[in-house]
Amino acid sequence: MAGVKIDNMIPFFKKQRATSILGLALDGNRLEAIVVRRLNGSLRVLQTATAPLALSPLGGDPELVGREIRNHLDQAGIRERRCAVCIPLNWVLTLQVKLPDLPEADMAGYLQIEAERGFTSGYENLFIVNSRFQISDGEKYATLLAVPRNHLETLEKVLKAAQLKPTTFSTGITALDIPDRDSANGTLTLALGHQSVDLLVGTGGGIVALRSLDAALEGEGAQKKIDADMVARELRITLGQLPGGLAEKTRTLRVFGRSDLARQFAGDISARAGAMGLKVEVMERVSSAQFDPPLPSDFAYSPALALSANWLKSAAPGPELIPPKVTPWQQLLSGKHATKKLAWAGAAAGFLVFCVCVAFGYQQWQISSLQSKWKGMEQKVADLQDAQGQIKLYRPWFDRSYRGLRMLNRLTEAFPEGGYVSAKNLKIRDLTAVTCSGVARDNQSYIKLIDQLQGAKEVSDLKTESLHGGATIDFTFSFDWEGGVKTGGN
Repeated sequence: MAGVKIDNMIPFFKKQRATSILGLALDGNRLEAIVVRRLNGSLRVLQTATAPLALSPLGGDPELVGREIRNHLDQAGIRERRCAVCIPLNWVLTLQVKLPDLPEADMAGYLQIEAERGFTSGYENLFIVNSRFQISDGEKYATLLAVPRNHLETLEKVLKAAQLKPTTFSTGITALDIPDRDSANGTLTLALGHQSVDLLVGTGGGIVALRSLDAALEGEGAQKKIDADMVARELRITLGQLPGGLAEKTRTLRVFGRSDLARQFAGDISARAGAMGLKVEVMERVSSAQFDPPLPSDFAYSPALALSANWLKSAAPGPELIPPKVTPWQQLLSGKHATKKLAWAGAAAGFLVFCVCVAFGYQQWQISSLQSKWKGMEQKVADLQDAQGQIKLYRPWFDRSYRGLRMLNRLTEAFPEGGYVSAKNLKIRDLTAVTCSGVARDNQSYIKLIDQLQGAKEVSDLKTESLHGGATIDFTFSFDWEGGVKTGGN
């Protein structure tokens, strides 16, 4: 029954549909939640939850309502984020329009004008879709369905606060699996909910009439009863308003609801429906999809299950009532001056591409130029690096102060002339510690040698290690060289 949307834009890319979905149904202040997964061609119910809501989805603060819904889902162990939501039918306004013989390109504009005429609220305040149908005499009609945008915006805020991501909004009754939905004959359906009774008349896959009979329920809590007289009166009025003799082709009244409530109501309404030429049928299941394991009787009426199953099967779940998310690019393509905007956008994009190409070309030229310069100096750089390596390796062996030679020179000058004292062994450690062994002709000659060394400013810590002998004296002395010119000096 999904019609052509007035507010609709076709996405450029279609994402692959997920394999699981959380179905939510808001029936007054009652929440129904059910998680369904597609597996090997069949569907499986994973988790379910029902709970009363202390706060109204529309009247309460969206953050608080969303938190309450989240708490109920957490208590049921439901973690699925994607959700298909059945909104209450009493949110939806309807208007039937007879379609003139117009080209399809002009039909959207015509429907928009009719919507502005027929709905009391401004067009900008409503999200409007349409469902088209054709009766046997060839006349074409469209049923406009409008939902206040502030209702949908509030619901989206509630779902966001509940950490949920909506994929579709629809009404529960349009998601039901109704036999002969696409037949040229009329299909009359009643959905018995917890807070209201919904009525649908369809033909040829389109919606002819869609109403919520809120006053049909009597009583409180589990003792609620449906007023069969009131429902029969509404059925009679609805059939009388059907166009083109469609009422005569509507012969079956299908009833969806909880098994006990639906059978009781069927017994109450049968005689009244028979007087209108209607045969009452109680429907046992809301979806023709194959479930594994089979569904228990508890799911005889579950709008959340019906919508979830349709979404997973990629079947039309009824009029799509979730406002599309229009991207800036789609906005650019949708206005009166879309061609001019597109031309400017194309020019801007072309200029941007040109600038990027110029930038990359300049960068490539710089890289090529630097590579040419490098090739010209590469060998010189390699030679310099090799020389630096050699210098680093042998630097400790080079000392421009000639420290060792100065030590030897000072030691040589200290020995007296005439061969009275001679050196036999000389050890120099780290160019700082000197040990000398030798032979002196007599003690006076050795003392003279020691006095010469003590007078040198570079010599410190001079001491005699050993001194012994008879006619000649064997000696060993040591000292530290401290006063020489430091490495790197002249």
